[in-house]
Amino acid sequence: MSMTVVVTRNVSSRVRGFLASAMLELAPGVYSAPRISPAVRERVWDVLKEWFPNEHEASIIMIWQEREIPGGQAVRTLGSPPIEFVDVDGLVLARRPAPSAAP
Repeated sequence: MSMTVVVTRNVSSRVRGFLASAMLELAPGVYSAPRISPAVRERVWDVLKEWFPNEHEASIIMIWQEREIPGGQAVRTLGSPPIEFVDVDGLVLARRPAPSAAP
């Protein structure tokens, strides 16, 4: 079990209420659980993924300690801007798509 943090932006009351039922809301849109099992964390993420298509201009990020991966921290994201985390010589970097050129 490890500390899990979820940060949300522009999510509905439904999502906020769900997260508040499983985690402590530290500040508006910031949720934390100091000792959450991997199974519970997966269930929370599954619910967020299922509900996310109904959200508009929202984003959700979940982080927790994961010793087996480079950087020791796992990150999942939903929403905009899309971010991909890549391992570059043992350093974890966030990669965003290049903005499209205006015609």
